[in-house]
Amino acid sequence: MSADTDAADVMKVAVATTANRASTRKLDPGLMADRLSFRVRGLLSLLGDRVLEAFAPFGLRSGSFTAMALIAANPGCSQIELAREGGLDKSSLVAILNDLEKLGYAVRARSPRDKRRSNLYLTAEGEKVMRAMYEAAMGTETSLREGFTPDEMQLLFALLERAYFILANEERARD
Repeated sequence: MSADTDAADVMKVAVATTANRASTRKLDPGLMADRLSFRVRGLLSLLGDRVLEAFAPFGLRSGSFTAMALIAANPGCSQIELAREGGLDKSSLVAILNDLEKLGYAVRARSPRDKRRSNLYLTAEGEKVMRAMYEAAMGTETSLREGFTPDEMQLLFALLERAYFILANEERARD
């Protein structure tokens, strides 16, 4: 964020801009208007539909790109770590990894320290497919990104990461 722009100014602009736009919602959200989960779920639904369409040519299950990107960024990570950090259901992740292995995009290697653990790695072909999927995914966000200034995007990512951090720490404290 630039020195002459602070979060409060960005928020004022965002609220004013949003208020000036006609709502695309057909129903009054009522009590849901101030629910973060309602807002996030609505955005996820819109983005998810676009991503599914963009990823259709790859013929992979939902969650495959997330798994591939996290494995690429964290070579040797475990399935449990991948499920937790990627927000992926453990049983769905097993099917995703089976597919990725069968296609030659990823490999499971037994951990030399813990024989119960499989370390996950992307292959060169997996990296290539992941990069193509990344480009397709970024294309689904173009209009959204164009609707924000760079400072607003930076703030949005920071706030989303902070929200994730708060809830993730709560979950870990329970374990």
